[in-house]
Amino acid sequence: IIMKFVKYFFVLLLSLILLFVAKGFLTPSISYSSEITVEKPLKEAWAVMSDESKTSLWLEGIIDSELVSGQKGEIGSVTKYTFSNKGQESYIYETLKSIEEEKYVAMDFVIEGVMTMDYRMDFSLSDGKTLIKSSTTTTGDGMLMRSMLSFMQNSMLEQEEKNMNNLKKVIDQNTTDYFFSVVE
Repeated sequence: IIMKFVKYFFVLLLSLILLFVAKGFLTPSISYSSEITVEKPLKEAWAVMSDESKTSLWLEGIIDSELVSGQKGEIGSVTKYTFSNKGQESYIYETLKSIEEEKYVAMDFVIEGVMTMDYRMDFSLSDGKTLIKSSTTTTGDGMLMRSMLSFMQNSMLEQEEKNMNNLKKVIDQNTTDYFFSVVE
């Protein structure tokens, strides 16, 4: 009886391992998107999103950013972000791929040895309000990470929606005058 149990246990374990690897093989990347509508003009919404002093208000866990190479805001520039989650630090490297002010920004995010994220945020007008949409395609580094990520799509989408809702609050509650109106 014990040998039979051991045999079935190993068959089940092997089947689960094969299923895990197959899911990663069949799902080499995951994609998700999120959108918000804010009650501010597009120009102001863009300015708030671009304001580095407000980044930590909408990106959960960010504690530091450092320009690693290039000029800030120029295509090809690389910024290192430090995140803290329950006392554990992680680093994400952002490479700016393309940008058109007040329209979109596209970046690659890399967590070395874990994943690469192809990220884009689009801004547009809709009924006098500003529509902001994010879209992400994430690819794990190696088969193990691809397999793990294939099971994490919902949690990654939940985090993106939380970040976008935080951004909405920061934009809607903005009191910073980015355009310094001069009265003569």
